[in-house]
Amino acid sequence: MKDLHVDGLGMIYELPDGGSVEALKDVSFDLEPGRLLTLLGPSGCGKTTLLNILAGFLSPTSGTVTLGHQPITGPAPERGMVFQQGALFEWMSVAKNVSFGPRMKGVDKAHTAAQVDSLLGTVGLQGFGDKAVYELSGGMQQRVALARCLANEPDIILMDEPLGALDALTREKMQGLVLKLWKETGKTVILVTHSVEEALYLGDKLFVMAPRPGRIEQVFELPFAAQALTSDARKLKASAQFIQKREEVLSMIWEMEEQIMGHGGE
Repeated sequence: MKDLHVDGLGMIYELPDGGSVEALKDVSFDLEPGRLLTLLGPSGCGKTTLLNILAGFLSPTSGTVTLGHQPITGPAPERGMVFQQGALFEWMSVAKNVSFGPRMKGVDKAHTAAQVDSLLGTVGLQGFGDKAVYELSGGMQQRVALARCLANEPDIILMDEPLGALDALTREKMQGLVLKLWKETGKTVILVTHSVEEALYLGDKLFVMAPRPGRIEQVFELPFAAQALTSDARKLKASAQFIQKREEVLSMIWEMEEQIMGHGGE
């Protein structure tokens, strides 16, 4: 497992009219292997920009990012991405989607088939390998996306609002699956969400980010992800400790939103 080191990260987008937007400024942090980090903040705070830099989809304007002392300069199998929409290959079966990465790397067919069967079992899709993607519900498609990501055996799983398009009940079930996979695989997970409750429930570490420019405003070390592995989700989210932390973070986000609206009216 590898440490993630982010030092002085900045990102400026140049606009067609000659202006620019500073999406991130001086973002620095170290993340130990096996952590589940959630990123939360108002729109425009740079959450997705940061995730895309970590994935290697964007090159930062300034600063460095290293994983296990190796600079991140582009996409690589060691960093798996799960998007809000599954980004699956509609013309392939579930099994073909999950096995895509290993097949592209030339992994032995028998090993890949066994790996796919194992992963489909892990995400609760036993017996669905021959199904077409379009036959599955949104929640099931996200399970396929998680299995496809895990098939590449990444060191870090990056998730950009992976549960945002799901209904409330499916979303809560999928939160449980994310925690189960985190516990069982020991992978480092970084997850972007707009939901305060989800950020607190899933993250054993939380970055609350502020906009203009995007930066880490506050860091929370949280107990709820570990507690959720052995506790009922509804009872945990209704606990006094969880509610107190939720209100604290909500107040921070509301204050930021009000500042944004105030600046916009000037």
